[in-house]
Amino acid sequence: MTVPTNTAAMEIDIEQIVRQRAGKNARWIPRFVTNWLKRTIHQDFINTYLRQGREGVDFCEGVIDYLGVTLNVEGKENLPVDGRAYTFVSNHPLGAIDGVALGGILGRHYDSKVKYLVNDLLMNLKGLAPLCVPINKLGSQSRASAEQAEKAFASDNHIIMFPAGLCSRLIDGEIHDIPWSKSFIKRSVKAKRDVVPIHFIGQNSPRFYRIARWCKRLHLKFNIAMLYLPDEMYRSRGNNYTVRIGKPIPYQTFDRTHTADEWALWVEDQVYKI
Repeated sequence: MTVPTNTAAMEIDIEQIVRQRAGKNARWIPRFVTNWLKRTIHQDFINTYLRQGREGVDFCEGVIDYLGVTLNVEGKENLPVDGRAYTFVSNHPLGAIDGVALGGILGRHYDSKVKYLVNDLLMNLKGLAPLCVPINKLGSQSRASAEQAEKAFASDNHIIMFPAGLCSRLIDGEIHDIPWSKSFIKRSVKAKRDVVPIHFIGQNSPRFYRIARWCKRLHLKFNIAMLYLPDEMYRSRGNNYTVRIGKPIPYQTFDRTHTADEWALWVEDQVYKI
């Protein structure tokens, strides 16, 4: 394991992040708000781990160990070993642990040749950043993000995606992803990548789903529920989760008999059947 000489640079600094994201408006944000954010995301707990200086796949595996989480992986025999690059798509029930878990499982299996397509906010986790391709769908950065995604799919790295974009919600009494985005279908076909479906079994606390439901009812533009994902991770210490890996789906499957949106929903359905 390579440990950076300046581990302080690896830490989360909420005040700095607020200044960067809010720009000139940061001065109007009261200190009690940033202090609340620090407590909510468990900044000290997270930074205690980040000071270890782990990076890449080692970072992902270390998070699982730090939290005392155990993973039961089924279907490892379905992981391709033919040297081609694949797209791995999964449901997103937890919003944090599921991400690092897949990075650890797939990253170790494929000798770190994996990349996530992620929200650009995750680039603040310096230990995870080497595995990330930041995606910003808003503003002037959207075009640059699309170009980075295209380069990632054209590379020889395996791609890990959560096509829902958000972690799962409580829908009709069941924990389920919102409809998947079609981008993984279009990009996988263009790059001639087969798609490997993964079903991650787990759920967050009832409180998280209540917050998410109220955000939707109030039509809030900012995803407040996302702020509670670190707390959900903190609460998950010692939990056990099952990861089911399905058989690869040839990219030729996604022909013109259905639209890309329809194929995305079809793959989502296959994931929940694994």
